[in-house]
Amino acid sequence: MQKLLEKLKNTPTNAPQVCSSVNSSLNKDQSLSVKNKVLSNNNPDVDLPQRKEEKNLRVSSKVYVLNKRGEPLMPCSPRKAKKLLKENKANVIRRSPFTIQLKYPTGEVKQDITLGIDSGAKKIGFSAVTTKKELISGEVILDDKMKSRLYDRRMYRRNRRSRLWYRKPRFLNRVSTKKKGWFPPSIRRKYFTHLTLINKIKDILPVSKIVIEIGNFDIQKIRNPDISGKEYQEGDKLGYENTKQYILAREKYTCQLCRKSVVGKKVHLHHITSRKIGTDKPDNLALLHKKCHIKLHEKNLDHKLKKNRQYIETTFMNIIKNRFQEDIKCKLVFGYETSCKRRELGIEKSHINDAFVISGGKDQERTLPFEVIQKRKNNRSLQKNRKGFERSIRRKRYKIQPLDLVKINNKWYETKGSHNKGTRIIVSKKSINIKLIEKVIHCKSLAWRLAIPLLPEGRSLLARVG
Repeated sequence: MQKLLEKLKNTPTNAPQVCSSVNSSLNKDQSLSVKNKVLSNNNPDVDLPQRKEEKNLRVSSKVYVLNKRGEPLMPCSPRKAKKLLKENKANVIRRSPFTIQLKYPTGEVKQDITLGIDSGAKKIGFSAVTTKKELISGEVILDDKMKSRLYDRRMYRRNRRSRLWYRKPRFLNRVSTKKKGWFPPSIRRKYFTHLTLINKIKDILPVSKIVIEIGNFDIQKIRNPDISGKEYQEGDKLGYENTKQYILAREKYTCQLCRKSVVGKKVHLHHITSRKIGTDKPDNLALLHKKCHIKLHEKNLDHKLKKNRQYIETTFMNIIKNRFQEDIKCKLVFGYETSCKRRELGIEKSHINDAFVISGGKDQERTLPFEVIQKRKNNRSLQKNRKGFERSIRRKRYKIQPLDLVKINNKWYETKGSHNKGTRIIVSKKSINIKLIEKVIHCKSLAWRLAIPLLPEGRSLLARVG
């Protein structure tokens, strides 16, 4: 509610702040809070900063446009896109992000567009802006399960090869490790997802400049702020025979679960964070009695052990920081620069807002952000061991994959996956026969959806359909 300040006396009737018409019925929308009086905060000049802030908070949606040759043009409003589709002047190319292609030749006036990428090991923020508007923004949620899948594959492969006694061992013929610029598979997938996202945005927007935020972390300095000089070359296990001897000395020969001495008793080294997602570093190993180790697994007592930081994300950022400029033409910035600019603008910390600042955003009109989920294209698991049931063998790739959209009874649903040898799908916690499906929209490795409030039933699927 507007706060009334002091009254101004002797105000002229022809002042610009007063209604220009004599008839008050013609000026109902512009009537003052108090009739026949002019208040100091009724001056339109006072409200100008407030209106500017409200403009910055406005958001809008965009429809992305391709020309007749399939090259990106500047996006248009949903109303204009609807008109072009109704007049049969354009075709729908993809549903999310909603993109159309024109059927007739047009002018190709393009503005300078800067794409900002906030790189990360778990989430990626992106934003593309011009001098006046933000054209696209969002956050990519990375599928952080590559390491655990490789662990499972190694387990099955070792079991399979143990039965092939005649097979020659292969230890020194790893060709991939000899290639220049080789990445571990888990890091390689995350890094190439950054490049896939950039190419995806360049397919729908005429991006003229790319700015990527990278990080340079000194992990040893994070762990020990006082480290210096030759201490960088001396690791924690300096002077110890092996990892076990180092951990015995670190824990002072005491079990980390029962807090009793382990001298003269058989001890085990337990991974605090599972090897599927953790590391073999000493910080992730706990010293336990043999009985305590068995008790810990039987009663799920992992919460009693102190979990140390693994520095997986910082290691990832250190590895990829110098690769971007080798693969794409871009400009690199650091996190402290983004943080300073974001505080000057008074914007909250998030991957989307960081990307907006990285791209040079200041007072541009924002757009509705996307939530992009990375998923597997194929489920390569051939066999599932089911308790109490016969083993299920998957012999082919199912047509309906998770996060695909299906139309049933004129309603769109998001699938959780297929089962029963691909003859049924899971939708809204129910199993439905695939014969009831009227239409399917397949998503690839990146599933796009607008980040709008949730409906009572769950996520709004209309945002995915467009």
